Amino acid sequence: MKTSAYLEELKSQSVADLQTELVNAKKELFNLRFQNATNQLDNTSRIKEVRKNIARIQTVITEKAKVAE
Repeated sequence: MKTSAYLEELKSQSVADLQTELVNAKKELFNLRFQNATNQLDNTSRIKEVRKNIARIQTVITEKAKVAE
């Protein structure tokens, strides 16, 4: 998915949905790291992609919290 489209999708979600998505992304990152440690991971660039998605989700959550103040 393109970054701008993903970002627009995130901005349209509620904070509760974003929190759920954040938990899922962190679980995926854990699984990818585990697979990498056991040499079962083929696409190591996925780790970097998931880390950036986690940062994007956290940024959108922070933006929504500041607007709510």
